[in-house]
Amino acid sequence: MAKPLPPLIRLHLTGLRVLLVFTVLCGLAYPLLITGIAQVALSRQANGSPVKKDGRVVGSSLLGQTFNLPKKNPDDPKEQAAPDSKWFQPRPSAAGTDGYDPTASGASNLGPNDAGLTQTIHERRAAIAAFDGVAAGQVPPDALTASGSGLDPHISPAYAYEQVDRVARARGLDAPKVRQLVKDHLQGRTLGFLGEPRVDVVTLNLALARLG
Repeated sequence: MAKPLPPLIRLHLTGLRVLLVFTVLCGLAYPLLITGIAQVALSRQANGSPVKKDGRVVGSSLLGQTFNLPKKNPDDPKEQAAPDSKWFQPRPSAAGTDGYDPTASGASNLGPNDAGLTQTIHERRAAIAAFDGVAAGQVPPDALTASGSGLDPHISPAYAYEQVDRVARARGLDAPKVRQLVKDHLQGRTLGFLGEPRVDVVTLNLALARLG
């Protein structure tokens, strides 16, 4: 007859069996089950809400990106890429050197009384007014400041409509046609009362590319 194991060893073996059971349940079975449900019921969202052009993923409707002209000297870290007038422009981003870097998500952490931020806002207002061909007073606040994450793909309807004439001129399109495109991409408040109306620049520019 086999000799019974000491109580301390039995206790450790019981703990090991519990650990293995819960590792399989919580570390393998549950993640696989949730992943399977997500892929079947919410495939697009589960895969990062990608947006595609000609069958190729060109971005995500959840992440902003820049729409700039190529740099003249890509190896120069100090050179700032110029915005491309043919595209709707997003709001500024403080995430990374060139903005919208998912690995460097965050805000500038500058307060409203910071002299550097105030100067930056004045410079952005003048630059955007000149770029879009509008009066400085017409530039909305979200065109001047970055979002908290630095990755927000949305702009206000006011900023989208402000850019219509410039985009239409650059592309040789009728302004009412471009304005209707913006109107078609307006997103209302979440659940009807959360947040503010907005426009996703990434999906808007994708529709603009299809327009011509």
